[in-house]
Amino acid sequence: MDHRRAPVLEALAGYHRRDRYGFSPPGHRQGRGADEFVRGVLGADSFRADVLARGGLDDWRAGGRFLADAEALMADAVGASAAFFSTCGSSLSVRAAMMAVAGGSAGGLLLPRDSHKSIVGGLIFSGIQPRWITPRWDAEHHLCHPPSPERVAGAWEEHPDAAGALIVSPSPYGTCADLAAIAEICHQRGKPLIVDEAWGAHLPFHPDLPTWAMDAGADVCVVSVHKMGAGFEQGSVYHIQGDLIDRERLAACADLLMTTSPSVLIYAALDGWRRQMVQNGHELFSAALELAHDVRQRIDSLPDIEVLEDVLLGVEASHDLDRLQVLMDVSATGTSGYQARDWLREHRRVDVGMADHRRILATLSFADDWTTADRLLDAVSGWRAAAADFDPPPPIRLPSPEELQLESVQLPRDAFFGPTEMVAADEAAGRIAAEQITPYPPGVPAVVPGERLNDAVIDYLRSGLPSGMVLPDAADAALDHIRVVARSLKTAT
Repeated sequence: MDHRRAPVLEALAGYHRRDRYGFSPPGHRQGRGADEFVRGVLGADSFRADVLARGGLDDWRAGGRFLADAEALMADAVGASAAFFSTCGSSLSVRAAMMAVAGGSAGGLLLPRDSHKSIVGGLIFSGIQPRWITPRWDAEHHLCHPPSPERVAGAWEEHPDAAGALIVSPSPYGTCADLAAIAEICHQRGKPLIVDEAWGAHLPFHPDLPTWAMDAGADVCVVSVHKMGAGFEQGSVYHIQGDLIDRERLAACADLLMTTSPSVLIYAALDGWRRQMVQNGHELFSAALELAHDVRQRIDSLPDIEVLEDVLLGVEASHDLDRLQVLMDVSATGTSGYQARDWLREHRRVDVGMADHRRILATLSFADDWTTADRLLDAVSGWRAAAADFDPPPPIRLPSPEELQLESVQLPRDAFFGPTEMVAADEAAGRIAAEQITPYPPGVPAVVPGERLNDAVIDYLRSGLPSGMVLPDAADAALDHIRVVARSLKTAT
């Protein structure tokens, strides 16, 4: 295929060259009606690119095939059988994949308990029964690794009627599962493997990056091009191969969830990213990996800061690591990752991708160079010097791996949509959660609807708030109260 082409971008250029004008949405009319201040901040060209996809960029029948051709080029670029663009982010894309594989199945879906909240949202929407794969916890570092092939095989033995399996790889920390071995285990049973590869859009384009899910044998994977690529926020792509995924059903599930007003601006960026990667991706990521290697070494040389690498790999740890994700353990400084995050933002105008009680994460991109890398290094060095005068962080009561593994007693959908009540947090232990409560980022729920709460997890979350933990989805932002499944009248009496 001719990867010099970018069908959506070309169609958009043609739209303006032909001086098309629509008496249809969007109502700003290519920016004519936008407020002057808004135009000044967002740029006039962003409004000019915001045109109707069907009945604007293309005709109502999509006869120009601009989007279809762009998707075919994307699939060819990465070695998938088919690719589909989404402008609703991977959160909805992964939910559509879950519904296509396991919607209506009594056997449920195998998935790791450290899944992103978007996956839990898919359980709530669909009513799918989660069949949790036990995580691999590093109790010393309070870190969860992707599931091993052995644990996936064990989950299949326990739940042989599950419709398929879903694995998150890479994790938000850059750690990766052994997808090839996991795919083989699933395929021996004739079951599909879904991979939430939101952090892996770049993986097909350089051999020194972790293995791309399609190369590992996954049946469908979902990537967020905005995370590690050059797409706009919400730009997502489904990649599909093999015959274990009903593509018509997947398309129908996606249609149920996705917007009927997709953004041409997002489509165009996805199209342009594919062309850029085919033409220059290897060169760009060679430079990025070289830069990341040097940055990791220089940060690791700072006193009491450890750039995690070896500890993340090996037996009962992760299979591989995306080294563009620079995960720094700052616990030896006597301060917290939350304190580092806030200082870097306030004093150096630098934002990090994730912070917790002992770590911060800096994500490097193919777009970074020594100008931006030096800014990161100077900022982290400045924080390290300033940290000597920090007050000790408020203590967080960290649960053991066993305490974190809450008992699942009700379908997430039933717990979320059924009768609920708010109870005081100090009275919530033993009750069934009716909401998810998620430290964000990285966005892995500590509490999933349908799980029985315990004191250890409640204390962990409540002690985390004054330390800097962010819980954006809790019904009570202060976590003085927690939403739980209401007791029946019969039980109450």
